[in-house]
Amino acid sequence: KDDTYWPLWPALPIFPFSQRKTLVREVTEGVWTFDQLIGIYYVHVPIRMTVVAMKKSRGLLVYAPVAATKDCLNQLQLLIDKYGPIRYIILPSVAVEHKVLAGPFARKFPQAEFYVTDKQYSFPIGLPDRTLGFPSWTKPLPSSSSGQDASWGGEFDHEVLTVKPGIGSMYQDVALFHRPSKTLIVCDALLATTEEPPPLLTQEPEYVKALLFHARDFPTEIVEDTPEARRKGWRRIVLLFNFFIPLNSANVDLGINPLLALDPSYEYGWGGWMPFSWSPEAELESFNAYSAGGAPTVYTIVQIILSRGNSGEATLEWVNKVKKWPFKRVIPAHLDAPLNIGPEEFSATYDFIRKGKNEVRYCNNDLKVLQKAEEGPLKFSVYPSKLGLLQGQQCLAKK
Repeated sequence: KDDTYWPLWPALPIFPFSQRKTLVREVTEGVWTFDQLIGIYYVHVPIRMTVVAMKKSRGLLVYAPVAATKDCLNQLQLLIDKYGPIRYIILPSVAVEHKVLAGPFARKFPQAEFYVTDKQYSFPIGLPDRTLGFPSWTKPLPSSSSGQDASWGGEFDHEVLTVKPGIGSMYQDVALFHRPSKTLIVCDALLATTEEPPPLLTQEPEYVKALLFHARDFPTEIVEDTPEARRKGWRRIVLLFNFFIPLNSANVDLGINPLLALDPSYEYGWGGWMPFSWSPEAELESFNAYSAGGAPTVYTIVQIILSRGNSGEATLEWVNKVKKWPFKRVIPAHLDAPLNIGPEEFSATYDFIRKGKNEVRYCNNDLKVLQKAEEGPLKFSVYPSKLGLLQGQQCLAKK
């Protein structure tokens, strides 16, 4: 077992299972990202921890912990040796992909103060926090640092977004502003990407295999490993990540034929599964509409959440507080980072709430599956949307 081994992977048995490589990058002076991967069906995207060195008091703050492998901890130790111990750890979300990693990470640093957003829950049965893997010293994160000048060593401000999209569910995200570096850190509330694959996806043969898997225009095509093929694969991963089944450009058989075609012996498959067939021209248009050259956006599922019940009003209240901070960059927990945007661009990402319509820049055909879900199963699990269904733009029909 090498240093990337993660023994607790069965808690959420998705890729990369027990082997989790960590890529560390310094974003700006005193701020680092620790990227690992997460995904299924070769739809692999970064899941990101951010570490900040505090200037006023020697030590580190950790936001959104990832898997505490030896690889991760060894690289983190280099920062500890130089900047001091981990003083604060923040779990900024109720989402399971973040929650299952935070408790084990916090146990590695029992001297650190461990804060979690205060609406943690489990499904289908509600369980107390102590059964969710959190250590006994876990503390609920206050909803705001406003008026608490001494919080976080006097270097950070934070605001918690809390919305209730339906009975029995919650959504939370923590905006954390580091004043000295003018860096804003968020979890799932905002993201962006270009067609260049994140560096982590090019680090291991198995990760590159995922890019080439989706770069095929038809299931049995053998794709040469080139920069363009990697970009094509990443574009399609992004579309699948956001839309699940992007019908504007992917030809998808939702019947039993894919099951009948399973061939575990085929070395270019994913456990026997084949990739979708794609219309290259329509796929490029779909991606360009989604990416908009790397402009920030809201993950589709999160946008659905933020338009339910009174969630929109709560979100705008949170946005209006966050945009008062003079940040120069944003680090989200997924896709690209850092994003070189400031308060106005951050705020504009949520204009759909101000306009009272769930209009997005994406191709409308890519939203069909989500629209059907909103009209069907989601009607019984979330509150009605005040903004209507997600509505995109008309794009080329696939050929």
